Amino acid sequence: MSEANYLLGQKIFQKIRQDIIIGRYSRNEELKELLIASEMGVSRTPVREALRQLEREGLVAIIPNKGTYVVGITTQDMRDIYDIRVALEGLCVRQAADIATAGQIEALEEILYLAEYHLKKGHKKQVVELSGKFHEILYEASGNRMLKRVLQNYYLYLDQVRMFLFNVPGKIREVIGEHWQILEAIKERNGEKAEHAVSMHIANVIKLIDSYGWENITGGQNDGQN
Repeated sequence: MSEANYLLGQKIFQKIRQDIIIGRYSRNEELKELLIASEMGVSRTPVREALRQLEREGLVAIIPNKGTYVVGITTQDMRDIYDIRVALEGLCVRQAADIATAGQIEALEEILYLAEYHLKKGHKKQVVELSGKFHEILYEASGNRMLKRVLQNYYLYLDQVRMFLFNVPGKIREVIGEHWQILEAIKERNGEKAEHAVSMHIANVIKLIDSYGWENITGGQNDGQN
């Protein structure tokens, strides 16, 4: 495959992947190469490669001589993702508590103050983006490049949950409070305390996913405020 087709395939992969995660495709819905290629104005080759990549990620199933069908994401899948995240982010904050720079700690603090400001203004998009940025800087602060790379693979899944949290009364404020607890532990250079704060933070999100169900979370989004 040429480099151009590969890059195009990656773009198509990201687009379809996002559409599956946010529920634009139904479970078991067929994804037709020719239709997707026509809609995106490309040949079938990069679409075929994108579908193969989606199959490797477990989001679709390719059945020989039949077609490609959406597997999608279930509530249990999300629980599994968050179980993995507990272990990985626990390691992340332990390392960050040891080596985070003063500049990184200051950046985390600034993000939380901004999140509180935008929450008061009802700016859903900004709060969600700042929540993601908080974790991104945590990954950087760990100094572990491989760990950061693995955690970044879950961004799309986590953003979908963050968007939903904004619509649950009082929940997003609770999340910001939990972020403050993580930051305070890092400022104290207490890795054990930081790991415990992350565990409690993620456990609370898992409870919410169990309570509402992933299908309701993806179906319950609205564009909200800017």
